Amino acid sequence: MNSFRNRSTISALTLFLIASLASAQSFPDVKPSPQQIAWQDLEFGVIIHFSTNTFLDREWGDGTADPSVFNPTQFDPEQWMKAIRDSGAKYVVLVAKHHDGFCLWPTDQTAYSVKSSPWKGGKGDVVGDVARAARKYGLQFGVYLSPWDRHEPRYKNSAAYDEYYQAELSELASNYGDLVEFWLDGAGSAGHVYNFAKIVETLRTYQPNTIVFADTGLFEYGDARWVGTENGRVPYENWNVIDRHGYLRWRPVEADTPLRNQHWFWHPDDEASLKSLNELLTTYDQTAGRGAQLMLGLAPDCRGLLPDSDVARLQEFGRALRDRYAHNLALAHAPASPEVSAALDGNPDTFWTAPAGSRHSSLEVNFPKPITFNRALTMEWLNAGQRIQKYSIDVWTGTAWKTVAAAQAIGHKKIDVLPPVTAARVRLNILSSTDAAAIREFQLYNVEETK
Repeated sequence: MNSFRNRSTISALTLFLIASLASAQSFPDVKPSPQQIAWQDLEFGVIIHFSTNTFLDREWGDGTADPSVFNPTQFDPEQWMKAIRDSGAKYVVLVAKHHDGFCLWPTDQTAYSVKSSPWKGGKGDVVGDVARAARKYGLQFGVYLSPWDRHEPRYKNSAAYDEYYQAELSELASNYGDLVEFWLDGAGSAGHVYNFAKIVETLRTYQPNTIVFADTGLFEYGDARWVGTENGRVPYENWNVIDRHGYLRWRPVEADTPLRNQHWFWHPDDEASLKSLNELLTTYDQTAGRGAQLMLGLAPDCRGLLPDSDVARLQEFGRALRDRYAHNLALAHAPASPEVSAALDGNPDTFWTAPAGSRHSSLEVNFPKPITFNRALTMEWLNAGQRIQKYSIDVWTGTAWKTVAAAQAIGHKKIDVLPPVTAARVRLNILSSTDAAAIREFQLYNVEETK
């Protein structure tokens, strides 16, 4: 009898191990959802901080601010959205409630909101106004709802506060149209353990397609992950698939950084903190140019307007980006070749594919006469997963190929910045891929550097 039990246990264990191995994940096998693909194509968004902190010269409120301080005199979210659109951003995330607990919509869950402020006689709704303005200007809209709440008394009771938070989330998720992104900020907790599974379950009831942003540590609950700093830079080879506890998920990076150094909220007499155009362009190259989303922080002032200097800088930034990447030399000067045309046509919906089953391949562009370039922009087709593991960009010297740029990951978009080089033959050399490489775009630019 004991022998039979032992054999049964061993057999069951063997079947379990076989099943586990059969279902084991590998990085190349993990693929993005359609929602993640669409979100990554947005590339550039903004996050807006505007609340009682704006009127009190604070970055972090403690939950004691009187709602009466919230009273913008010229509130105009359309002014914000025009500047955001001009910057080249494609989506907007509004901080609907920061850590101080003050709500920018007339929630039924607490009086600590705009309905207790003098603004619009307590009848205003910042979230609704911003959502409408964003969509009017062709921008997608999302929200940030801080789990940490320094005002709400129920925060000390985990179960009661979770119910409160989910009720707030239900209001935002059901009353303001499709949400492109929902931010789960990990800042603060004061010992509170959040029921993240229930939070995401509540969100998905109303918003099945929303991208959930969360710290990498909230592995099971996010669709996108934080880059790890607030300086707007991806300092590592950017792989979309990450590993936590031996389980893999597609979690692309979003890199957040404020337009004004170290400041997410507006502060008076703060012009020196405004980032220069060159800083912003470098940020773009090191975020969107390294396969991540750029999330730029904006802060309306106590009038309810973006400061004039911020508006001017956003317009300048958008204009500079358009000028930098308006003249693709590969499209303008290279003869159309059927073999590579899908990667040179400026249309990210078409793509070149290497021979089936190949692990090494190259895409070559030939010009009638030498061209000079200092930027190479490459986009990988990611629907089937991130396949390219090592690549180089080479030029023909007349006698041999010379490598002018090399790295590992390409991902959604890779911008290689290099000293000016002149050549009539240029190739993207896929040195290692897990399967046939697929390239949406291979573009070359000669960018005049900003002083």
